[in-house]
Amino acid sequence: MARVTLDHVTKRYEDVVAVNDMNLDIKDGEFVCLVGPSGCGKSTTMETIAGLTKPTEGTIHIGDTDVTRLPPKDRGVAMVFQNIALFPHMDVYENISFGLRLRNYDKEEIDRRVDEAADVVQLEGMLDREPNELSGGQQQRVAIARAIVRNPDVFLMDEPLANLDAKLRVHMRTELQRLHKELDTTIIYVTHDQAEAMTMSDRIAVLNAGELQQIDPPLVCYNEPTNRFVAGFIGSPSMNFVEGNVVENGVETDNFEVGFDPAGIPSLAVGDQVSLGIRPEDVYLVDQIEDPDAPHLTDRIDVRTDVLEPMGDEIFVYLLLEEDQETSMEDQGMAGQLLMSVTPDTEIEGDEDVDVVLDRSKIHLFDTATGEALAHGVADLTGIGSEPAAGEVESDS
Repeated sequence: MARVTLDHVTKRYEDVVAVNDMNLDIKDGEFVCLVGPSGCGKSTTMETIAGLTKPTEGTIHIGDTDVTRLPPKDRGVAMVFQNIALFPHMDVYENISFGLRLRNYDKEEIDRRVDEAADVVQLEGMLDREPNELSGGQQQRVAIARAIVRNPDVFLMDEPLANLDAKLRVHMRTELQRLHKELDTTIIYVTHDQAEAMTMSDRIAVLNAGELQQIDPPLVCYNEPTNRFVAGFIGSPSMNFVEGNVVENGVETDNFEVGFDPAGIPSLAVGDQVSLGIRPEDVYLVDQIEDPDAPHLTDRIDVRTDVLEPMGDEIFVYLLLEEDQETSMEDQGMAGQLLMSVTPDTEIEGDEDVDVVLDRSKIHLFDTATGEALAHGVADLTGIGSEPAAGEVESDS
């Protein structure tokens, strides 16, 4: 095991900056996922750690050793790639032991390490098989075992499950978690799959355009995103965003208002433009909640249902906001709509007028200009509660 530290690492390719001033501190024995859209720099970051790419600026430490200029073989790392790259003419034993044989380990030591690795990845009894006799998941286990036998300080995994089918990916996620627990080693894992990152990681490092946006435990990235990019990238389906302006008693959008005291957010001032974010599971049909006038909920919002997507355990419902109800989702894109998640037994149809409310404790505010997060939840801000619903009389007390 070893700690991995990137200190102001930058990688340029002529006029393209693939990684920009990257600072990462990965703890000994930690499982960290690098996630982000295609071209965000996650694989380049991995390659600089492995030694396959030299950084233009900055330093890389593995443990107490500065490995910035060391070749890959001297860094104490082992890589598992998206392309499994097994030798088709070698059996499982020969594939796993290939690196050890190149380094002239004695036969007894090779046998011991191969047997231990095969036991860890559950390949006992398969050492004499050819790769074409194995399933996709078994082939991936061979690639992982090939890395294990080297006893590396750090495992580097670059989308190792991307070529597997969906069911097998879920199974292999569990296998990798078990592997990490059993080996108690440092793992750095590149993926674009949020499910992999959320379920396996101790922490997620979210990258965009070569820059680190946030590195935190999965639920922190989900519940307290540092900026709008992280909020929109983490979570499937994505967070809803609605543009609005700060007024004296909250935020006003083109279609609804959210009441709270802006003074409770020091960086907020009346007139500021903000993006209001709310996840689909925090949008509720009024007919489905016990107290639609509860203080943590917004006023009712008139919407019309557009497209329904049954997913088995839930239904995704695309809602057209009042001003845009005459414009289909196809014509207006993501503007003027909300996505709501409801239970599969919900009686709801397309082109139906309904009322919804938002959970103010789950509303996020982001600066429109910078994208930086301003607040995570506005229900507890003093001064303003939810405005009374239509027809409700406020108490004089």
